[in-house]
Amino acid sequence: MLRVNDFITIQDWELTEQFSRSSGPGGQNVNKVSTAVELRFEAERSPNLPDPVKRRLKKLAGRRWTLDGALILRVEDTRSQARNREIARERLTDLIVKSLEAPKRRIPTKPTKGSVRRRLEEKKQRGEVKALRGKVE
Repeated sequence: MLRVNDFITIQDWELTEQFSRSSGPGGQNVNKVSTAVELRFEAERSPNLPDPVKRRLKKLAGRRWTLDGALILRVEDTRSQARNREIARERLTDLIVKSLEAPKRRIPTKPTKGSVRRRLEEKKQRGEVKALRGKVE
């Protein structure tokens, strides 16, 4: 069981782990030991996540979100399988915590009258400078 915060805990059935050989540091050990971790979280079917959180999580996950609604994280940072498992779980909790924060709605604003007036005056001056570049008659 993975505890995200006081309200959200992820059950074991929602997580599956697969191990494979990883690239990177490790020398000959890379060819013998399966240290890379692929953590699969069944986010779409999770009863612990509300729908808005699932939508934000899908947006944050990007390409890591599958068509059947699972989030897949692959970690092969270290030579240790146990440490890679920890890193994958930490990344999953970080993503879920980020998706819990609802973004602020943007309130559209208008430019001030003074800024509009200054902009138009600058445009007029620039136009006069360009008009003076013409041929002298």
